[in-house]
This record gives sequence, C-alpha cells and structure tokens, in this order.
Amino acid sequence: MTDRYGRTIDYLRVSVTDRCNFRCVYCMPPEGVEALSHEQVIRYEELLHIIRLFAELGIRHIRLTGGEPTVRRGIVSLMKEVHDLPGIESVSMTTNGLLLPQMLPDLIDAGLDAVNISIDTLKPERFDEITRTQGNLPTVLQAIRMASDAGLNTKVNCVAMRGVNDDELADIAALAKDLPIAVRFIEYMPIGKHDYEQAIYMDEIINLLRSSFGELREDTSPHGHGPARYFKPEGFRGSVGVISAMSHRFCEDCNRVRMTSEGFLKLCLQYNVGVNVLDALRAGATDEELKGLILKTMDKKPQHHTFLDYAEEQDIDTRDMSCIGG
Repeated sequence: MTDRYGRTIDYLRVSVTDRCNFRCVYCMPPEGVEALSHEQVIRYEELLHIIRLFAELGIRHIRLTGGEPTVRRGIVSLMKEVHDLPGIESVSMTTNGLLLPQMLPDLIDAGLDAVNISIDTLKPERFDEITRTQGNLPTVLQAIRMASDAGLNTKVNCVAMRGVNDDELADIAALAKDLPIAVRFIEYMPIGKHDYEQAIYMDEIINLLRSSFGELREDTSPHGHGPARYFKPEGFRGSVGVISAMSHRFCEDCNRVRMTSEGFLKLCLQYNVGVNVLDALRAGATDEELKGLILKTMDKKPQHHTFLDYAEEQDIDTRDMSCIGG
C-alpha cells in the first residue's frame, strides 16, 4: 500500500484503549481527560476485522498502544489473534511497564515480538511527579530487565524535556550499558499545544551523550520499523537512539498510520486528516467498500508535519496525546 508520495505504508499503530493507569504530564492535563464510553471504544472483533483488511492491503507490522494497552481486559487474547492473522509479520506493544511483570510470559506466548517501555527519569520522586502516581519506578525498571532477559526486542522510550529530566539523560542512556536494549530519546512534541520551551533537539542530545560517553559509533544494525537514529557508545551492550521528529523530520520515509480507540484512521500525528473506519463498519460497509475507503483516505496523507512552522489555518489536531493514542 502506497500513498500519493510513493511511500510504502506497512506499519499500523492501534490504540486499543484511551484509559491509562498513569497520568503523565506530557500526555494529559492535570485534571485528566473524559474517558470514552464503552460503546465508543472499538470492540475486539471489530478491531480484528479491520486489521485483517489492513493486512490484505499490505500492512505487515502492528503495534498495540493506548492509553495503556495492558489495562484493557483480554489484551493477551487479542495479541494472539492479531499475531495469527495472515500477512502480519510482527506484533509489538508500547507500554508504561507497570503491569508488564505479571503479564509478560502470557504476552510472549501469545506472540509478542517486541516491546517499548516508557520511562522518563530514574529518580523516584521525579517519576511520581511526571506520572502523577506513587512508588511505581521499581516496577517499571523490573519490567525493562524482565523483557530484556526474556530475549524480547526491548526499547526504552524517554521524552527529553528541558528543565524536567535533562540533567539525567546520560544516566537513562546508561541503562543500555549492561542490558542489550535500545534507549531512545524522543524530542518533545507539543501535541495538543504549541509550547516548544521544553523541547531538547537531537544535536543537543547527541552532544550531551558525547560529553558523557565519548565518541558515539553509529549503529546501523536492525532495530525495528521506526525512524530512530542509533549510536553505540564504547563498552555498551545495547544502543542509544534519538527520534528527531521535530528537528530532523523524517516524513519522507514515513511508513505508518494510526488507528485510535474510536476506530479513526489517523494519517499523521499532527493533523485531523483521516476517516473513521469503525463508523463505516458499523454502518454495514462491505469488506471491499472498507478497503476502498482506506485506500482513498491514504491518498490524503500529508507530505510532512509542520510543528515548527505551524499555521493557524491548518487542520491541526489539538487533542492531548492520551486521546490520540501513542
């Protein structure tokens, strides 16, 4: 499946729920967000139906996200059914890690190929402040080690934020010194707002890492299907990456689309452009009609985002990240 710019789209990120057991500061406001009703959220049988159609159109890689995907009942069964769909080559998950220690064996048995675990600080008090929870840092660190020890392709996602965690990026990177994992620093993206003051861009992150670890050798070994640029400091078992969505946008190679927990096919993280596939399915559209709708919508995928040259007249998605899906 290709878009009008010739990009091959083979990666679908699926939000299975809008609910989360964390309340991270960059993901939702302090008061939280109003949860979707049960009827608004896509049912598993509907989700599998739609993913099957995407697979027939050329999607090969599925990432289950949220909200927090592990809080949705039946996620292990869903993992297995998605993994077993014809055409699907890999199924991964992005999680905050809180429930992962107890669920990991079952998820692996169900076909989990890779996991991304979010952690933005190694300081307990700061972790509580960022996630607006209490005392959960040890569990998340345990989840990272368990996933790595189980042989999963394990990545740690850290949103680099000036004045929040910029004083410990080297310490977070050092998680990859003794573990064969990839620690990735994600440039802060002002989803739902236009505040760039907290952003730390790739060049600054790389310079900071060099000052701590010396020369960084570029790591070109396979790391999955995403856009991160990876480096291997001397003496590290794992690698360190940067996702430079803001300063060095990689839109020309974008291979992904998203589907929200309401069934909305979202073509670009920044824009409202897309279509609600679930509404069409519930209205009685045939499989061929649904595939036609998906292909027609794919031609509307923007050439690139404009976070750094935002214009008021653009159809910008102003919702918080928790509402869009990770």
